[in-house]
Amino acid sequence: MATIVISCAACGGKNRIPDTKQHLHPKCGKCKAPLVVDSFVVPVELFDANMDSFVKSASLPVLVDFFSPTCGPCKTLAPLLRNLAKKFHHKIIIATVDTSTNPGCSAFYKIRGVPTLIFFKNGTVVDQIVGLPEPAMLESKLVYFAKK
Repeated sequence: MATIVISCAACGGKNRIPDTKQHLHPKCGKCKAPLVVDSFVVPVELFDANMDSFVKSASLPVLVDFFSPTCGPCKTLAPLLRNLAKKFHHKIIIATVDTSTNPGCSAFYKIRGVPTLIFFKNGTVVDQIVGLPEPAMLESKLVYFAKK
C-alpha cells in the first residue's frame, strides 16, 4: 500500500494518507482541518489481499487497471491513469493491480491480456476494456460512469 504525504494548509502539519483512503475526505491529524488532496491523488494500489474488500466497500465507482510492469501499452496507459485519477477523484476511484505479483486477482477476473480495465459499481463488474484504449474514449467512459 502506498501513502501520500500532504501538508495541512491550516497548521502546516504533515499528514500521511494511505492511497486506499485518499478519497474519504481526510482531515489533518493535528488540527482536524480538511486536507486538500486534489493535486496529490494517485491510483490506489490493490493486491490479492485487499482487492475484493476494497471494491465492494467503495462508496464511489472503481476503475481497476490490471497491468504488467513489462507491458509496453501498460506503461503508455499509466500516466493517463495518474492524470485521470486527479481529475475524477471526487467521482471515481482509479486503482491498479500488478498481475505479475497478484495472480489471485488475475485468475478470479479471468485476465488474459494486459492492460485490462474493469469498471465496478457497488462491487459489481459493469464494463471492461481489454487493450490500450484511446484517451478520449476512456475519459468519456469515466464521465458516463461518474454520472450513472
